[in-house]
Amino acid sequence: MAAWRLITTWAAAPDFNMGLDEALLATPGLPPTVRFYSWKPDTLSLGYFQKLADVPGHERASKLVRRITGGGAIHHVRELTFSISADLSLPLYANGVSESYARVHRAIARALAEFGVEARLRGADALRSDRPGSGMCFHHSTELDLVWDEMKGVGSAQRRKAGRVLHHGSIKLGSSALEGEIATLESRRRGLTPAAFAPALKQAFEAEFEVELEASVPEADERELAKELGPRYLDADFVRSR
Repeated sequence: MAAWRLITTWAAAPDFNMGLDEALLATPGLPPTVRFYSWKPDTLSLGYFQKLADVPGHERASKLVRRITGGGAIHHVRELTFSISADLSLPLYANGVSESYARVHRAIARALAEFGVEARLRGADALRSDRPGSGMCFHHSTELDLVWDEMKGVGSAQRRKAGRVLHHGSIKLGSSALEGEIATLESRRRGLTPAAFAPALKQAFEAEFEVELEASVPEADERELAKELGPRYLDADFVRSR
């Protein structure tokens, strides 16, 4: 069985979170790496192509960053954020972009089921959480998003570059004033923390991808590159660049 790395960082700074994910994308030859993380302080991340002016209420977040992945804005609070960084040759990506999204979300649905959530891919259904004009990821859904209670609760985005893939995703444990009524794990298990949900997600990824996730930490060169790349994500010009 193939071994992938698992790097876990709770309550990490936004520049570190984004810098490390970019470092893992940009470095060729690294083994497949899964990250589970959360943010401190609460942070609003814009999709790469979004305009800041198109996200009303953005000033209510403590920090602002612009991701290198697309999609809508996410308020990173009361959630587990994950990323998967790997070479494009990985079997996960063998059958195209849509199938890779579906496989990742099927794995997450396994983990959610452990907490009484019957999640499914949205398909052609309309959702109660869809709200035009907010700019928020969880107010705009696609057929591959993971939903329950007729609302979106998991969103993902990918960046592909130089033969490697970074898959970002957000799993909502609770909501916030910026996101309002969306699907959350707190609807089934109040007070659930990212660290408490992470073991079920680890097991689900291992089962779906037929791998073993081995606890790891970033190598020294990965940390240095993350430190070099991270400040750009908090730079006001970069955040407002669209």
